[in-house]
Amino acid sequence: MSTTTKQNTFKTTNPTTGKTLSSYEYMTDSKVEDSIQESQKAFLKWKTTSIEERGKIITAIGKELQNYKSELAALMTDEMGKLLSQSHQEVDICSAICDYSAKNAPEILKSEERELLNGGKGIVAYAPLGIIYGIQPWNYPSYQVIRYTITNLMAGNSILLKHASNVTGTAKLLKSIFDTAGLPSGLFTVLVIEHDQSDAIISHKLVRGVTLTGSPVAGEKIGEKAGAQLKKTVLELGSNDAYLILDDADVALAVEKSVQGRIYNNGETCIAAKRFIATEAVYEEFKEQFVAAMSALKLGDPTLEETQLGPMARKDLREKIHDQVQESIDKGAKILCGGKIPEGEGYFYPATVLEDVTQGQPAYDDELFGPVASLIKAKDNEDAMRIANDSRFGLGGGIFSKDEKKAIELAEKHFDTGMIFINSFGTAEPTMPFGGVKDSGFGREHGGFGMKEFVNVKSIMIRKD
Repeated sequence: MSTTTKQNTFKTTNPTTGKTLSSYEYMTDSKVEDSIQESQKAFLKWKTTSIEERGKIITAIGKELQNYKSELAALMTDEMGKLLSQSHQEVDICSAICDYSAKNAPEILKSEERELLNGGKGIVAYAPLGIIYGIQPWNYPSYQVIRYTITNLMAGNSILLKHASNVTGTAKLLKSIFDTAGLPSGLFTVLVIEHDQSDAIISHKLVRGVTLTGSPVAGEKIGEKAGAQLKKTVLELGSNDAYLILDDADVALAVEKSVQGRIYNNGETCIAAKRFIATEAVYEEFKEQFVAAMSALKLGDPTLEETQLGPMARKDLREKIHDQVQESIDKGAKILCGGKIPEGEGYFYPATVLEDVTQGQPAYDDELFGPVASLIKAKDNEDAMRIANDSRFGLGGGIFSKDEKKAIELAEKHFDTGMIFINSFGTAEPTMPFGGVKDSGFGREHGGFGMKEFVNVKSIMIRKD
């Protein structure tokens, strides 16, 4: 491991107030190495533990998450600013992932028998790989961890976590929850480390897989480093998801769900609705209602019930999205509401709508990770689909149409993304695969698919000849 020469402590900040929450110390290289060795030892025992026994502990983690729900939710809101009600929802989906995984893993991971060409017997078995290293972002401090951790624990792997530094408290609390639920020591390890230490972990001989949720730039770097070591990766890299409001859309429903889709989690969601493409037939009606609804949102303290939009998670993130808005305006976009940094403490940014959004503007080309909506007019339904796919991203998207059959056909045959919502907006669903295409990355999580990303698919053949 490399020698760390930088400052060895850092602080976390409450984005609602801008004030310091806690201070943490980076781990030494020797402590990191010890943690990897402990993780390997734990894996060697865990891989021989029956899937039923693993499931009992995973179920216990789900229950323990509920026991810690109030504490965990409050900490997430303090660390990254999401509405407290949405922090509670996040804990619930984490428990749901535990329950789904424990219930379905025996069927998903069971060995399969196949007949060989000569009449012999073939067996397909799914064996765990070993240590899986996860590099996770701050926007869903618990869910992002649970998403890859639980499925891989069910598969028999052990877990290393490098969480975003501004949610270090959540990472450590999750470790306590796992411990309390009875997960054997060494199977889930929180690494409080810097980037150079992270690079050394990727190249470590005992680390068998790497999963990242982050930006395309981060994905390129991590994918390159892992690829150089011939290690499997799963990359979820964000998007600028398009929501289509077609000629026959229920405009009132489209407005309601589009506002929700843009501001949920303060707009800091990889599968948030970001580009709103309305056909000429409904554009003006949608615009009027959408801007009115976005303008009416109450911005404020995320712990208060009446608040609808909390702060950005960090000061630099607010500066970035404001710069993207300004650049888009400089290149021809028109601001319909919001777009001004409010005075006072905290890192607040208002719900913002831009129109006249075209190629070459950040509002069209890039991911705006915050409560900023891009409104785009299409000639007709076909043009709307073309514009939606005119993106380097392909994570999620949505279609509003009263013709559900037509919307499903568009989703299946034409929408070039990994996930599509029809007449609705949603986030993760434990029963359905989660992931994207193009610059949004590759690999899938949830729905059983994540359980097979980091396993050795073995072919065992008993031939007759």
